[in-house]
Amino acid sequence: MQPPGRGGPVWGTASEELNATLLAWPPGGGPGEHVNAERDVALVVVEGSLELEVDGAVTTLAAGEATIVPRGTRRLLRAGPDGVRYATVHRKRGGLAIGTLSRRG
Repeated sequence: MQPPGRGGPVWGTASEELNATLLAWPPGGGPGEHVNAERDVALVVVEGSLELEVDGAVTTLAAGEATIVPRGTRRLLRAGPDGVRYATVHRKRGGLAIGTLSRRG
C-alpha cells in the first residue's frame, strides 16, 4: 500500500486501444465523486477493499472481486479500513483536439 495520506496511480500501461492503471489509496481515501461520460470502466480489487457508490447504490468490493462501472454514471470510490489497491481498464481516450474560437459580435 501507499504511505498514509497518499493515494492515486502507482502503475499504468496502454496499448493502441486500452489504458490500464493500478491505483492505491489509504483507509478512507479515494478519488473524488465524478462522472465519466465517455467510457465504461472495468475495476478489479487486487488488495484490501473499497466501497463503490454508483448513482446512489453502494457496493463493497473485496480483493478478487470485479465490476464494470457504466459510462455516464456518478461514482464515488472509498478505500476500506485496510486501504485498497485496484486496477482499472478502459478504452483509450483520444488525444486533445485544438479547435477554433468564434467571436460573437
